[in-house]
Amino acid sequence: MSPAHLSRGKYALLPLLVFLALFLGTGFYLQSQGVEYAFYQLPAPVAILPAILLAVWLSKESLNQTVHQFVEGVGHPNIITMCLIYLLAGAFSAVAKATGGVDATVALGLSIIPAEFLLPGLFLISAFVATAMGTSMGTLAAMAPIGLGMAETVGIEPALMAGVLMSGAIFGDNLSIISDTTIAATRTQGCEMRDKFLENFKLSLPAAIAAMILFAMMGSGDVTQPESEGNLWLAVPYLLILGLAVSGLNVFAVLTIGVVSSALMGAWQADYALSGVAQDIYQGFTSMQEIFLLSLLIGGLSALMRRQGGLQYLVNRIITWVEKLSSHARASHSLAIAALASLTNLCVANNTVAIIITGEAAKELSNHAGIRARRSASLLDIFSCIVQGLIPYGAQALLLGASFGISPVALIPYVFYCYILAIVAVGFVLWQLWSNGTGATSPDSRSNG
Repeated sequence: MSPAHLSRGKYALLPLLVFLALFLGTGFYLQSQGVEYAFYQLPAPVAILPAILLAVWLSKESLNQTVHQFVEGVGHPNIITMCLIYLLAGAFSAVAKATGGVDATVALGLSIIPAEFLLPGLFLISAFVATAMGTSMGTLAAMAPIGLGMAETVGIEPALMAGVLMSGAIFGDNLSIISDTTIAATRTQGCEMRDKFLENFKLSLPAAIAAMILFAMMGSGDVTQPESEGNLWLAVPYLLILGLAVSGLNVFAVLTIGVVSSALMGAWQADYALSGVAQDIYQGFTSMQEIFLLSLLIGGLSALMRRQGGLQYLVNRIITWVEKLSSHARASHSLAIAALASLTNLCVANNTVAIIITGEAAKELSNHAGIRARRSASLLDIFSCIVQGLIPYGAQALLLGASFGISPVALIPYVFYCYILAIVAVGFVLWQLWSNGTGATSPDSRSNG
């Protein structure tokens, strides 16, 4: 990439800033003015349109080429996969609610987990499913209706419940050896999945314990234990999809089986009219319309920003910053890898894509400073997952926002695990700096992880 192109790279980041300024700025301003549903007044798919127009205007290529790049970004396999998950999750949620499956599952869950320990219990369940399933999106698609039903039943703030589910899903996704982020991080850095898991675990475990304590404290107030136990047969579809998810079955198959089993169980146990299943499925589709559109548009915008050198500009700036801190090479380069993953994920709103984009640069930084491959892979995965859990325009927050009927911004303050993990991970790197890089090794030993 030419120096002139790189010099223009900083301007390629402007569209993202415009989108955030419009979407978040308008929401916070209206909220300060006491406007109800402040973050719904300017829909995100509309707020991103000026950003897209700016990205098109900044492009130095022909309009036809620019539009082609945008459409390629919209049609990226990761984007389309997320959108299909949105649709199936919406369909499953709508059918399960119509058949009474949500109420039954809530009753079953509360009979097992005491109401005062509901939040840490759901954190553990979400974490377990995400670890076994390898995807936070699939986990949230399955868990969101249950979490919402429980929140409404026992009187817990929906945004807090959404933060619990997000925290557990990010914990499991970050650790899972079959997660896309794990595969991308280990392949780009050249280490074994087992080694990266162990490196992650020593940071993730204390963060998870601290998050569970906070969730237990916040959920220990006044809660209402439901009187009705419901028809537990209607909970079977939920148990089925959780079991299938843990078994490793494809998320599309899991959700499809969930829709079909919910409809059939409802017809058998709750006089659910199968003739209405098509309308319920479509209602579920339409509930995901906003996040479906926003995800497509973000995919196209990210492609333009990447094409125009915005992400490469970030990489170069961080490497320049690192060179000024080279007196503590291991710690400074570790922070650089963390910053690379974080800032790139802010731009592309997809942690797997962020790791793939920054993997080569992270490997160069770790080679230069003698950082073990398993540690650089761990840093990439941890910080990309932290940011993914905290951006309101990320797929996970959008899915939870749509499922819970809240603004995705509302749940961000409650994703305690991500905040604590960030503190633990940065603290660990700073401790390395003060202890002269304990645990690092020479570059030529990196192949051993």
